[in-house]
Amino acid sequence: MDEDTLKEMKRVYVKQNNAIKLALKSYKDKWEKGSEEDVLAEMLFCILTPQSKARGCWSCMESIIKKRLLKTGSEKQVLAELKYPRFKYKKAKYFIEAREKFIKNGKVTIKQFMSGFKNAVEMRDWFQQNIKGYGLKEASHFLRNVGFGEDIAILDRHILRNLKKLGVISEIPAHISLKLYHEIEEKMKAFAKKVKIPMAALDLILWAKETGEVFK
Repeated sequence: MDEDTLKEMKRVYVKQNNAIKLALKSYKDKWEKGSEEDVLAEMLFCILTPQSKARGCWSCMESIIKKRLLKTGSEKQVLAELKYPRFKYKKAKYFIEAREKFIKNGKVTIKQFMSGFKNAVEMRDWFQQNIKGYGLKEASHFLRNVGFGEDIAILDRHILRNLKKLGVISEIPAHISLKLYHEIEEKMKAFAKKVKIPMAALDLILWAKETGEVFK
C-alpha cells in the first residue's frame, strides 16, 4: 500500500468532511424529498456522463429542465442541449428511449417503479440490463446520486487508479467484466470497513483527491 496515498486520502476526508456530508445528505434528500422528475433527471444525467465531464453534463441537464424538455422534449430538442457530452447523437437517442420507460399517461413513475426492488444491488442489475448506455458504473452512479450508495461502488478510472495505489487491487484492468466489477467492489467494501470510512463517502473522497472538489 502507498502510505502517502492513504495519508492524502485521510487528509481530504478531513478537509472535505462538511462538503461530503452535505453531498450525501443531498443524495438522500433527492429520494426522500425529491419529485419523480428529480429522480428521472438523475437517471438521464448518468446516460450523458460516460467519457465526459460531469459538470458539463449536469449543465446540459439544467438547461433541459429549465426549457421543460425533460418529459416531452424530442430527440432533436434534447440533442441541441448536449453541448458538452461526447457521443451526443447516441446519447440523445438513449436519453429518449430511457425516459419513455418511466412515463405513463404523461406522468413520471420512476420512483414508484424503483420502490418495488428489494435493495440497491437488485435495482442496479435491472438498470444495467435495461437502460442503453448504462453499465454497472453508470447504474451505480445514478443510484448513489439518489441515496443508494452505501453498498455499491462507482468504478471509474479515478477510483481504480487510487484503489491500485492503496493496494486494494493489484492492477487496473483494461476491461471490467461483470464478475470482476463485483470482485473489486467487494474489495473496496472491505477496505472502507478497514479504514472506517462509509462506502458512499469513500467514492467522494477519492474523487475529490483527484479533482479537488466534491461533485455528483
